[in-house]
Amino acid sequence: MRVEIVAIGTELLLGQIADTNSQWLGEQLAAHGIASHFHQHVGDNPERMVNALRTALSRSDAVITCGGLGPTQDDITRAAIAEVMDVPLERDDRLVAVIREMFERRGRTMPANNLLQADVPRGATIIDQVRGTAPGLICPVGSQVIYAVPGVPYEMSEMFERAILPDLVARERAAGRQAVITSRVLRTWGASESGLAESLAPLVTELEGSEEVTLAFLASGIEGIKVRLTARGRDAAHANDILDREEPRVRQAIEAAFGDVIFGVDDETMEHAVAHELLSRSLTLAVAESVTGGLVSSRLVNVPGASDWYRGALVSYASEVKFDLLGVTKGPVVSASAVEEMADGVRRLLGSDVGLAISGVAGPESQDGQAPGTVYVGLSVKGLSHHVKFSLPGDRPRVRQYSSISALQALRQYLRQNIS
Repeated sequence: MRVEIVAIGTELLLGQIADTNSQWLGEQLAAHGIASHFHQHVGDNPERMVNALRTALSRSDAVITCGGLGPTQDDITRAAIAEVMDVPLERDDRLVAVIREMFERRGRTMPANNLLQADVPRGATIIDQVRGTAPGLICPVGSQVIYAVPGVPYEMSEMFERAILPDLVARERAAGRQAVITSRVLRTWGASESGLAESLAPLVTELEGSEEVTLAFLASGIEGIKVRLTARGRDAAHANDILDREEPRVRQAIEAAFGDVIFGVDDETMEHAVAHELLSRSLTLAVAESVTGGLVSSRLVNVPGASDWYRGALVSYASEVKFDLLGVTKGPVVSASAVEEMADGVRRLLGSDVGLAISGVAGPESQDGQAPGTVYVGLSVKGLSHHVKFSLPGDRPRVRQYSSISALQALRQYLRQNIS
């Protein structure tokens, strides 16, 4: 079964909001072995909406529309679907009562426009709303189907899981077509997208034309490059077996070319990876930040239970703070010796096992004779000092963000390589 997603709303075309609904729906469909070859965006125009729906039905078995089910004049998805179905809209008395009761329960007066949300194309099945006011719809078009859900992600996702996915799965089974598509993402920092592609080129070539597994590269900005393995199996266990078979081959190729750049799998962030390394060694951490201005600490406290291993941070932005509180020798503060002293100072000051420090030049101008993008990361672990120098690209915000994840990666790698 092929499913097409049609995201409705002029605000999407104007770039006023991001279309996270299509992304989420694509992930959910793939996870259940349902193909989605096309996504469309269309504005709040009746003629173009009808054209978009007819185009989708010409190449797909099912269509999911998101948006345009509200109570205002530009919410015309119901009418567009009714035209494609060649049926009239009919007001559903039960829906009228449900919408009225919802407003009364909230102590509010229902505007008359909300009754538009009770208009349903003849022959459609209603998906009752449990989080808002706009119901969803399951609309048969011959042997095909159009699903309509609200554009509010919170409402859309609930309707998809409760009503649309079971209906799609039932249609797949009835047609004798069912498979499971599962993905596994290896998250990397420190290698370029082109470099990763080159290191994996032989494997990509080998897998070309395979119906079981594919490889893709996803550039994710300040979160690095993701390498996604996608497997298609007869069931979830079979798909995971394929991933278990291929993942070691991908890891081996990447590590042979770049070393220890894979820091996580799927949703595992860099800060979670660092937390794992610290906890497994029963170590605590303190951070001294300059160029990053608290970004590293903000990431670390995103990890649940961070207080078990994270002592805290000192944002030593001014040079005097580095000198007076951290004991840094007076002189250039963007240097290897300065960050090593910062790391040792914050480790002693906050009573941690590990000290991590970051100092650099975010730009746009040079500092201490160092060009913008020059960043030093210092480590103090069990009385031993270490530093790493980076030359990072981008404007001031990007350099600061890149500095944060680079510092955490340097800490993760040092612990893995040097601390048992």
